[in-house]
Amino acid sequence: PPPAGQSRDQPPPENPRAYWEPTFAPHQPVSTHFRHELGAHGWGNNEPQNYVASPANSFHTDQGKLVIRAIADSKSSDPFTSARLTSHQTLSRSRGCLAARITLPSADGIWPAFWLLPADPFTWPHDGEIDILESWNGDRVNHSCLHWGFFNGEDWNKHRVVDTTIPSMGRYDGHTCELVWDMPPTGDGGRIIWYLDGQAVMKAEKPPGTRRIEHFRIILNVAMGGNVCNGKVPRDGSYEMVVHELRMCDDPPGGWQRFEQDWRGCKEGRA
Repeated sequence: PPPAGQSRDQPPPENPRAYWEPTFAPHQPVSTHFRHELGAHGWGNNEPQNYVASPANSFHTDQGKLVIRAIADSKSSDPFTSARLTSHQTLSRSRGCLAARITLPSADGIWPAFWLLPADPFTWPHDGEIDILESWNGDRVNHSCLHWGFFNGEDWNKHRVVDTTIPSMGRYDGHTCELVWDMPPTGDGGRIIWYLDGQAVMKAEKPPGTRRIEHFRIILNVAMGGNVCNGKVPRDGSYEMVVHELRMCDDPPGGWQRFEQDWRGCKEGRA
């Protein structure tokens, strides 16, 4: 159904109103909108990178962009450094749209990701994880994913995944993505659609018992090596994820009528 106060005959908003849209001014610390998660303990995937709060690894540019930079330097005492940022802001609505335009680095041993976890405290994976834009090991494939189980046979049906090939993964101006969710004001249930460059690429129903979607917060990071990258580590150099735009809106592009149309036609994530 349309939002309260909006009939089905009303045109969708041309520019959905943002209720959160961080500014990435060069004089402003990254910590204004994000918390740095720190450490070099493998992150459950045997990753070698050390997540640090150094301005060499996360910063705002003069052009108003947020950069997460992974640095591989085999001659350094800390050879793999990067940043992992988690937003202070949660999605905070029972329905809405998270929109971004991001350039992902694409290279062997690099795993950039734009994804969601519930605000602390939470229980992983049972409370749910939503992956929006990520690529593994230079594969130039986006892995849209919803999962609430471990990666084992017992939890085989607790994953919903669609892979989308993006030949131009590392292009300078980035790729757009939206996550649109619609939950009842109270209780469980709900629907989610993943969009990539304006196309609905995956839909999934919210799994019963997982956290309400408004409790989720953003994570932006560039991991290095580890199991997902088949043990490969990147060559010496820097690898940048650039966030050109980021916002949370009350309505999706095209309005909720388009959401309903896309829900009918979009493919479901596979287990």
